[in-house]
Amino acid sequence: QVQLVESGGGLVQPGGSLRLSCAASGITFNRYDMGWYRQTPGKQRELVAEITSGRITNYADSVQGRFTVSRDNAKNTAYLQMYSLKPEDTAVYYCNANSAYYRNNYWGQGTQVTVSS
Repeated sequence: QVQLVESGGGLVQPGGSLRLSCAASGITFNRYDMGWYRQTPGKQRELVAEITSGRITNYADSVQGRFTVSRDNAKNTAYLQMYSLKPEDTAVYYCNANSAYYRNNYWGQGTQVTVSS
């Protein structure tokens, strides 16, 4: 059974930091590209950052320079370190695991991030 479990969300003041974690089980983690997406009510889910199985990273323009995506294959975990958070970063953040090799795509249940004073 595949599980992606996000943690680390919460309420933070503008300018603050949070680190999200995505713990994966049931997959060969090092063969999956890991992505972080976010969604707000009435809007489409958007890519925030991703790290491929080969550790190539990609960021949305809106978070470039403020967010850092990483992975620890030994722990089957992906991370999203978020700095200088803004109210517009408020959203539900989802972890995604995608493998072209296995032709599989999985989603976590999401974690709420709220940036507010």
